[in-house]
Amino acid sequence: MASDKGLTFAHVKAVTEKIRNRAGVVNFPGGDARVVNTMVLPVNNFVVAERREVILQDSEPSDEQGMLHLYPIEDNRYCLELHYLQYADGPADNDVVYVIRYLPTFFLQFSDKDLAANRPFRFDQTTEQQFTVCSRSRSLLQQLDGDKTGTAITRSLEATEVVVHLLRRALECITVPFAACQVPACRFLAFEGERDKITAAMRIIEANIDQPQTIRELSRKVAMNECYLKKGFKAITGKTIHEYQQSLRIAQARILLQEQGRTVTDVANTLGYSSISHFSTAFKKVTGMKPCELLA
Repeated sequence: MASDKGLTFAHVKAVTEKIRNRAGVVNFPGGDARVVNTMVLPVNNFVVAERREVILQDSEPSDEQGMLHLYPIEDNRYCLELHYLQYADGPADNDVVYVIRYLPTFFLQFSDKDLAANRPFRFDQTTEQQFTVCSRSRSLLQQLDGDKTGTAITRSLEATEVVVHLLRRALECITVPFAACQVPACRFLAFEGERDKITAAMRIIEANIDQPQTIRELSRKVAMNECYLKKGFKAITGKTIHEYQQSLRIAQARILLQEQGRTVTDVANTLGYSSISHFSTAFKKVTGMKPCELLA
């Protein structure tokens, strides 16, 4: 396979989200991906792998990337998928998508605490993470797809070793240590339309830093149940709606105070705080100092 071939993030996201349509054509920015053949790659009862030949139309190759998709099933139970799109060696060959699905039973061997130490499992939320496909991962995929000898059990053990190694390498690429935050599973976030509503709420907040939005107002503007909005917002951003608004307002306050030399009173009024004392309390809670100390 040519080393200079790969895919953009937009291509990976579109293909890996929509490639599930086994009926035929899959749409994505810049062209379509049509599944022409699907072959199951036997692993075990806890991991399912497939090799899908696809025809990509009007796409421009870039660096090779993979995608990790995490789907919460219920509290602390997950289904995880790794997707790898590999471009064909020659014009006569089809491109290939490898899909490796780790079923909820696979993760029962790990404690909730150990899972929570890895970024994809952080908020019990539907998650998409891009990662780099290294040469070792490409070699492992070829091993998974290649002919195997031995008994059924030894072939299964070999395939199991491969998929476990692939998952480890993907997690190593994207995992960042963090303090785990337990939030009830938001299964509704599995739907792109619901995630878009959360994103719309974020944009509204960002565009109205000086006019704090209530949950009721945001709920009405994005057409989403208040409870779902609160849970989904926390799951996606890691912050409550109030915390998110405050962090943006205080960040803007620091710019106005430190870079523009505005007075504390002027900044408090500009950012819509009801009083200077209210602004000072909020500022100190976030930064650990009073606004006047920043000026000094």
